Amino acid sequence: MRTILVDDEVANLENLKILLDKHCPHIKVVASASNIDEAFAQVNLHHPDLLFLDIQMGKTTGFDLLNQLTEKTFEVVFVTAYDHYGIQAVKFAALDYLLKPVDPEELITAVEKAEIRFRNKINGEQLNFLLSQIKKSEPSSPKIALPQQHEIRYVSVDDIVRCVADNTYTFFFLSNGDKILISKPLKEYSDLLKPQGFVRAHQSHLVNPKFVKSWLKEDGGTLLMDNGDKIPVSKPNRELVKEVLGK
Repeated sequence: MRTILVDDEVANLENLKILLDKHCPHIKVVASASNIDEAFAQVNLHHPDLLFLDIQMGKTTGFDLLNQLTEKTFEVVFVTAYDHYGIQAVKFAALDYLLKPVDPEELITAVEKAEIRFRNKINGEQLNFLLSQIKKSEPSSPKIALPQQHEIRYVSVDDIVRCVADNTYTFFFLSNGDKILISKPLKEYSDLLKPQGFVRAHQSHLVNPKFVKSWLKEDGGTLLMDNGDKIPVSKPNRELVKEVLGK
């Protein structure tokens, strides 16, 4: 894949180039840039397949660059020294990011995922979704991208009733009755949806409290959902669930 590296620190550009040469030799770095204007010119000149993009660059961000580009026919892996700035939006868009200093194993995984997305030609759709979410200042009901084999579903968080673990996969149950299987573990979505009020009732169950109808005392604690589903509450999570439900 033809690749461009964008970071406002030259040392970071050099280190990432070394890591790619060593661990992902099939990735061809065709250019690098240390500011938004330079990156804009390099992207339009080389038409890369993949972009490693720093999020915070002085007073500008990598999102500013993406907003300037009319055509987004490349994949993006975000790279940042901060684990909070913009990362929530990136996760909701189901895109990859790397924290500095970059871990080689995580780099390899990110490249592999980018190659899959590039082959499936779904990159621009996710980037546009990301930028639309960022433009909304704390949307009351954010949407989350749920990537499936042949499509990406964009679902309002308020429409998610619950999530259930199935080994390294996660089932999403929606308020309209749809059931969506995603090839990511429940823990990833538990961390992502916790700020939205979701609570881990059990090792295998993540629930949206707005769809909880009542607390049943059977089996030490069970949640009865609006649709009639019963969700077990594990003993270690019992007090947390009660606190979230205001019991």
